[in-house]
Amino acid sequence: MNIQIRPMGEGDVDTADRTFRVAFGTFLGLPDPSQFMGDAGFLKTRFKADPSAAFVAETNGEVVGSNVATNWGSVGFFGPLTVRPDLWDKGISQKLMEPVMQKFSEWNNAHLGLFTFSHSPKHVGLYQKYDFWPRCLTAIMIRPIQGEKASPAMAEWKFSGIPQSEQIAVLKECRGVTGALFDGLDTTIEIDAIAQQHLGETVLLWSGSRLDGFAACHIGPGTEAGSGACYVKFAAIRPGAEAASNFDRLLGACDALGRETGCKVVMAGANMARSAQYRAMLATGFKTQVLGVAMEKANKTGYNRPDVYIIDDWR
Repeated sequence: MNIQIRPMGEGDVDTADRTFRVAFGTFLGLPDPSQFMGDAGFLKTRFKADPSAAFVAETNGEVVGSNVATNWGSVGFFGPLTVRPDLWDKGISQKLMEPVMQKFSEWNNAHLGLFTFSHSPKHVGLYQKYDFWPRCLTAIMIRPIQGEKASPAMAEWKFSGIPQSEQIAVLKECRGVTGALFDGLDTTIEIDAIAQQHLGETVLLWSGSRLDGFAACHIGPGTEAGSGACYVKFAAIRPGAEAASNFDRLLGACDALGRETGCKVVMAGANMARSAQYRAMLATGFKTQVLGVAMEKANKTGYNRPDVYIIDDWR
């Protein structure tokens, strides 16, 4: 079989998205695999955020698979990696790994990882070939929106409410929060994507002029959330004595954002190595919806430490 791996183009996105849904839906045994993720979306938003980091596999002029890398400064991860089911076990996944690993080399990320199915020896075995090793479980968690009305300070907590002339300074503050948790960690690409693609909102948690934390949230159909959901794509709390209470405040702000935008639930990822955060989420009513495993390059810990308050899931 002649397989060509090349950069994804805008004209490839719809086909790659259909393949992504059918591949995961088939693996999970859905009655209609094409309905995987419903009206939520991963590929279109990630392609728009960084077209240079998205790749497709093509044979006979037809896109049959894709993979996307994400650059969070000193941290990189990839996915979703998908191949059309009738072409599984033909080495296409390994070919789609090659440009992604090259991207990580260009970006010089200090730590690399991915999310995969914890119950799939095939997936775990594939990534071990690239020196990614399973560490701790990652739970995709969900809870109903709590409370009855939005916080009166909500407007001050939105990135969209920051004057454009001040947004660069606020992004620097966000990098300060993440950098304090893992040197060089920079997730402002997620904040930019949300703002530029109108995917939702980034919540900013202030104590006076000090940024204590933030949550980059997707909201509604066409985003990684889907209808009725506020999905916390990434959130971080500045380390310190007030981290636990500030994390509770941030979850409350996400609830307020969800209420304001008509959402019914909040979704968020919790790596169980970050045990304080995971326990806090359990204590506030979050329940596990999907369970996977984080695989990390060279079996390194990265920022997955017990005292770190970060929400993400690397899907």
